[in-house]
Amino acid sequence: MSTAASEGYKNRCRIAVDTCSDLTPEIAATLDVDILGFPYILDGVEKADDIWTSMTPKWFYDQIRSGVKASTAAISVGRYLEYFTECAEEGTPTVYLAFTSALSSSYEHACIAADEVREKYPDFELYVVDNALPCACGELLVLEAVRQRAAGLSAAQLAEWANESKTYVHGYFTLDSLDSLAAGGRIPPAAAQISSKLDIKANLSFDLSGSLTLTGVNRGRKKALKSLVKAFKENYVLDPNLPMTIVTSDCEKDGDWLESAIRKEPGCADLTIIRGAVGPTIGAHVGPGMVAVIFWGKNRADKASLTDRIAKKVRG
Repeated sequence: MSTAASEGYKNRCRIAVDTCSDLTPEIAATLDVDILGFPYILDGVEKADDIWTSMTPKWFYDQIRSGVKASTAAISVGRYLEYFTECAEEGTPTVYLAFTSALSSSYEHACIAADEVREKYPDFELYVVDNALPCACGELLVLEAVRQRAAGLSAAQLAEWANESKTYVHGYFTLDSLDSLAAGGRIPPAAAQISSKLDIKANLSFDLSGSLTLTGVNRGRKKALKSLVKAFKENYVLDPNLPMTIVTSDCEKDGDWLESAIRKEPGCADLTIIRGAVGPTIGAHVGPGMVAVIFWGKNRADKASLTDRIAKKVRG
């Protein structure tokens, strides 16, 4: 093997994400990214999130509209053991960009499995990164991670890059209803009832840990969508080389309006905007009618509150 070829192999690594990143199987295969599927429960039946391979978004969200209950479960330690062992036996360094630990125990499960695999395969390079990013925000991180891998970053460097880069990813979204969040125990049922009666639409984002945060409320859908554009204008840093994402849960017309509004902003007419459908794992919690705009922008750590900065220091 030539020196150049050896160096190329040394820098190669496997990159894995989970279905919470809403990366489609087709894109994942093209980019050589592995996807680990979250389980979810629909009408009492457990299913594997295959990112709309076995059903359409409309069918799934129509089920929720009709009153069918949807919930999720974490990826098991056993599934992580299976995957990490496969990677270790292959011998290729591996980086797993896990769904935020603030909203799921899957990251903890991955760490438990990773420790066990490292003990059995002490020479194997395995890095588990808490992406601290909900929904398709993880998609933007992995898309750029693939480019950095191609540019020559090793697995160790890629894990460090991801930890440094994730605070530059922004995500802002609005929900048509708070019913699914209430059903999943994320908010009190009374709050959802009041919101529905008053036609109040919540705008949300997430903090440095990946926990959901309320950024504002609006009377009516159109004002809520305009608030997303406002958040984009305040936090976006123009870079035509970096794509952005708009995802919806079966409300494509609102996604179209949002894309059109963003393209009217200075320098944004020709931006690469990836459109996607919120998958069942996240969709079980947000329900139909979610619209999100996701992009690379200012470092969110620079805007963190005093208490968030203290929390970050405590976490190390």
